[in-house]
Amino acid sequence: MTRAPIYDRIGRGYAQRRQPDPRIAARVARALGGARTIVNVGAGSGSYEPEDRQVVAVEPSEVMITQRPREAAPVVRAVAEALPFPNNHFDAALAVLTVHHWADARRGLAELRRVARRQVIFTWDPKYLARFWFTRDYLPEAVALDAGFTTLEPTLALLGAATVEPVPVPHDCQDGFFAAYWRRPDAYFDPEVRAGISGFGILEQSMVEHALQLLADDLATGEWFRRNEQLLELDEIDLGYRLIVAGSDQS
Repeated sequence: MTRAPIYDRIGRGYAQRRQPDPRIAARVARALGGARTIVNVGAGSGSYEPEDRQVVAVEPSEVMITQRPREAAPVVRAVAEALPFPNNHFDAALAVLTVHHWADARRGLAELRRVARRQVIFTWDPKYLARFWFTRDYLPEAVALDAGFTTLEPTLALLGAATVEPVPVPHDCQDGFFAAYWRRPDAYFDPEVRAGISGFGILEQSMVEHALQLLADDLATGEWFRRNEQLLELDEIDLGYRLIVAGSDQS
């Protein structure tokens, strides 16, 4: 079942740290174009669902559904691979940092194309994240984890013609995904922060604990700052997060 086993296990309290960042939300809204009706697939707790359009959420995990705000869009418990909607029922389909957890990405993306005329997918390019200081210096196992996911290139291969827009990560990003704390290394020691990042829940905890100990040592000695001091001057950085837009903007 798509995502549900993972997020039923690791998703409790997920909504606390995975709030939509307004700068990323603005990019998502632009990518949706003139779409008035939207299906948000793998919707989780509802981040990036536009409030000024008609949205239906699709989410398989009951743990995630219970964290959706009362005022959030109506939600259907279903999987991406079998969307319970007619052909071309929506102007656009939205999928935010979710395709990599689908059991069958090919089938799920085909479903997005079937039920919506436009597809907007937020994902990442693993080549960039492999150079991110956390994976590069402390948790290289995350690179191997990425290799098994459907991320940027596999998604493009399955979708066909599409445009790709870089999504820089602000230094004070409000959405706590994996690389959101690139200028705030101390944040990774917070169990609540890690609880909002699926990779930390999937990897062996001994690997995560080892990585955190290495990071703590480098912060204590000043090695992290010597190695990454150039980052402290940046307001945003390209870490490989991307918006893929496919289909038409007819609404």
